[in-house]
Amino acid sequence: MATRLIPSTSGRLQVDEVDGLIQARGVPYASAERFAPPVPVTASADVVDATARGPACPQLPSRLAFVTGPVIDELEMSERCQVLSVTAPADATGLPVMVWFHGGAYVSGSGEAAKYDPDALVREGRVIVVRVSYRLGILGFLNLADAGCDNLGLLDQIAALRWVQDNIAAFGGDPGRVTVFGQSAGGYSALALMMCPETEALFSRAILQSAPIGIQGMDRTAMVVAMREAALARLSNVAPGDADIELLLQAQVAALTAAAPFGVIGKMALAPTVGQTPMGTSTTLAAASRVEILVGYTRDDALPFVMLDKRGAHLRRLGAVGAAASRVAARALTRQVFGGPALALASSWRAAGGRAHTYRVDWTPGPLGACHCIEIPLLLGTRGTWSDAPMLGVDGVDEELAVRVRAQWSAFAHGEVREDLVSLAIP
Repeated sequence: MATRLIPSTSGRLQVDEVDGLIQARGVPYASAERFAPPVPVTASADVVDATARGPACPQLPSRLAFVTGPVIDELEMSERCQVLSVTAPADATGLPVMVWFHGGAYVSGSGEAAKYDPDALVREGRVIVVRVSYRLGILGFLNLADAGCDNLGLLDQIAALRWVQDNIAAFGGDPGRVTVFGQSAGGYSALALMMCPETEALFSRAILQSAPIGIQGMDRTAMVVAMREAALARLSNVAPGDADIELLLQAQVAALTAAAPFGVIGKMALAPTVGQTPMGTSTTLAAASRVEILVGYTRDDALPFVMLDKRGAHLRRLGAVGAAASRVAARALTRQVFGGPALALASSWRAAGGRAHTYRVDWTPGPLGACHCIEIPLLLGTRGTWSDAPMLGVDGVDEELAVRVRAQWSAFAHGEVREDLVSLAIP
């Protein structure tokens, strides 16, 4: 292992060089006071230690840990979570850049997690990967101090993309060839970012993995009002800016409880709000002429959420009959929230003059079928980091399939997908 210094607006970054890869971790791209917009880092000549993973946004345990295993357990938590990590070939020159936004329903996860390490994708695909951490939950998407500025987490993401534009050339990246990609809330973030006028020059391709596109366009107004009232009531007489993080997370639970009666939209209640800064109200189809998309889903995307539902728990008690009924319900919910809207988006994109490609993951390594998150170990992390994921069963990651999927994703970032439609059933 060796270290190098790389210039950036965050300071001169002391980074690791390991097995032909540059690893910059925990790099601050912005700072922010609680419930305030992010402020980009200012140019500095200081040396910044970028050899250790940065913090995750304060959060409660993930509800999908029974699917993926723990994701952020090795990370510290801090409200100062506007950090990113860069992985690049040590000899990179003018390579395309892929910017990863993690999922977690906007309430959990971090780009710093080892399960999202992109070493294999970078090596095999000759790309540079940037992983972004941003404010989550009540800190990022329910502003208790300013009801007109709920999209703080989305503003963080834009600040990170601007950092990439200003700094990625120093890592050997091409700021004119940026692909954003993400899974679940991360995929939905890509969609939201395309609705932000100020992102027009920040990326030209997007990969939307299992984004809950079916909730787009649903009216969130009444739900957000109910959530805000519930959260403030939980704080009682404590000012939002003065509450400790434990109390704020209790207020978040109260807000999510208030959102539950609103149906499907309440399943991802803390999310970007259309019409609030920086999101416009116009359709994402306005971006079709400039952004090429790859959009898809997994065959059993919704199964974990059916299992989490009280009705799903009742079905499981019915044995084999209940399990079969759960899968039927999951397929229906998958079509409603993930699959149908993904295919419709691609169709509308093409009709608007854009380029769109689709995929579906059918890979079934374990007891949860081709469930939500199942494709992530094929792209990021290692067999070891994913060894505790129940969704992968006893055999774990299929290395041959992983190579194929990473090749497809990196080819898209290189602009090498030429067909009008690429349909992938994986495998």
